[in-house]
Amino acid sequence: MTMRSKLVLFALASGVAGCTTPAATVDPARGIEAVNVPVVTTADYVFDGVAPGGRLAPGETERLNGWFQGLGVGFGDTIYVDGAYGSPAASQVAQVAGRYGMMVQPGAPVTEGVVQPGTVRVVVSRRRAEVPGCPNWSRPAQPNFENKNLSNYGCGVNSNLAAMVADPVDLLRGRDGTGVSDAVTAAKAVGLYRTRPPSGSKELKESSSKGGN
Repeated sequence: MTMRSKLVLFALASGVAGCTTPAATVDPARGIEAVNVPVVTTADYVFDGVAPGGRLAPGETERLNGWFQGLGVGFGDTIYVDGAYGSPAASQVAQVAGRYGMMVQPGAPVTEGVVQPGTVRVVVSRRRAEVPGCPNWSRPAQPNFENKNLSNYGCGVNSNLAAMVADPVDLLRGRDGTGVSDAVTAAKAVGLYRTRPPSGSKELKESSSKGGN
């Protein structure tokens, strides 16, 4: 009697194990997480300027400024200075970068080639976030016998998030806390929300007064 019970329990356990689905075969489109997610790309642009004696030569700041204009530096870009004469030349590069609201960051990424003596290398690391393949209407909404999410699921929210984030790196990893908090700064958004009238309210009020007659 005891031996028979053990055999029955073993048979039931084997049957349950045979019904489980390996994790590798699970379709992500059947879950609640979006398949269309932001992807962050990085590209490094290099400018080698002549810097004899540790300072940029005459005309190099203008050439650097034109290079910045051509790249359209802004949010999502990081500027570095590399080379043997980094400290004096970095101040000049920082002045040019300041015209675009940018700051020179310490530590330059590894780039191709060697910085020649008497030159300084300026590196612009550009990071962009986008959701590839969106909008995605590759699969019709109906019929949906497999109960899958729409192929376009996540495109709207994640595309807006990728477009609005100031630093795309924040999508990859969080920032370390400084340990310093400012209650005034934290309450600024709440104060604006409470005191500032909704955008477009003036236009709606004027339209309603004109249409009242």
